[in-house]
Amino acid sequence: MKTIIVIPTYDEKDNVAPMAEALFGVDNSLEILFVDDNSPDGTGEVIEELIKNNSRIHCLHREKKEGLAKAYLAGFKRAIELGADKIIQMDCDFSHNPKDVKRLVSEDSDLVIGSRYVKGGATPGWPFKRRLISRMGGVFIRVVTGMPLKDPTGGFKCWKVSALKAMKYETIESSGYSFQLEMNHRAWKTGLKIMEIPISFTDRVKGYSKISTAVAIESIKIALKLRRFRIF
Repeated sequence: MKTIIVIPTYDEKDNVAPMAEALFGVDNSLEILFVDDNSPDGTGEVIEELIKNNSRIHCLHREKKEGLAKAYLAGFKRAIELGADKIIQMDCDFSHNPKDVKRLVSEDSDLVIGSRYVKGGATPGWPFKRRLISRMGGVFIRVVTGMPLKDPTGGFKCWKVSALKAMKYETIESSGYSFQLEMNHRAWKTGLKIMEIPISFTDRVKGYSKISTAVAIESIKIALKLRRFRIF
């Protein structure tokens, strides 16, 4: 069974090599597909150097930055073309611990979510205000959509390719970080088997965050839309 890890990158030149090393240290049978949105800091060129020394590393170069959703959707398509049976989606900034990849892959659910908010999950280093806003956002989403997930916006996930195809992933409408919410909701509405396992989510060490207030607003809008409309 082939597992491919899809990692979108934008200005992550200092993280791609350490991330690849860390992931292969966990399991050298994994494959990595970086999806680079023409990073101005030269991330794409760094990845190409990695590819020269390891055939298990791939890169999908895109012409411009079009949002997280389009990067992931393009990455899913390419991973399926490469023969993936399971696809991991994760960040490149080490907020998702590479050591948790094996735990996600080992489960047999259609979708396994690395959850900050099930028992055993944690957000070390987060200030109280950020933790409160995140928690309350999750409660709001559960109430509005009815989706019974503790971490409905979680983005550290393992998908079975058969599940992605069943839920028609390519028709997802979100363009930014609300993609995570819409994908989780789509999986739930499709009737897929979903499991949440605990992870610790930490802040990045290198590079800069792409999260903004607009991300929270977008998630609220998508949650309301998911409640009102059947979108697939």
